[in-house]
Amino acid sequence: MTEFVVLVNEQDEVQGTMEKLEAHEKGLLHRAISVLIFNAKGEMLIQQRSEMKYHWPLIWANACCSHPREHESYSDAAHRRVFEELGIQVKLEKKFDFIYKATDKTTGLIEHELDYVFEGFYDGSIPFNIEEVADIQWISIENLKKDILENEEMYAFWFREIMKQL
Repeated sequence: MTEFVVLVNEQDEVQGTMEKLEAHEKGLLHRAISVLIFNAKGEMLIQQRSEMKYHWPLIWANACCSHPREHESYSDAAHRRVFEELGIQVKLEKKFDFIYKATDKTTGLIEHELDYVFEGFYDGSIPFNIEEVADIQWISIENLKKDILENEEMYAFWFREIMKQL
């Protein structure tokens, strides 16, 4: 199935839709979601993106990230993708949003996104989808921030930006 993203301006007014890969080739601003999941110990779930991802493969990022479909709310997209990628259902709450632009040095594709960040809490097994996720890890915020400083290139640009706002 061909995936489309919702193109927007900086005020989140819809400008149309475009095939996902083309939007990333052109670096056009579009809607996105990022999900942060914490456990009872206060650790954050991070995922290593699948090697099959067309951009930023095998890079570590937040628990889940994706794009809302046309006529789909940010919240519905976040819940849908958490289930599709991680195989779990989690109550999510919007925390903040921001706009960023970054180029994947390996593929040359450009992320230019209005990213809504959601947060949820979960304890239990995570039967993640191996087509979407290479690996997962629970990590303390302190250890995560330290590792990002020491190994910046191993973490997705948008995730590093989210961590600055936490």
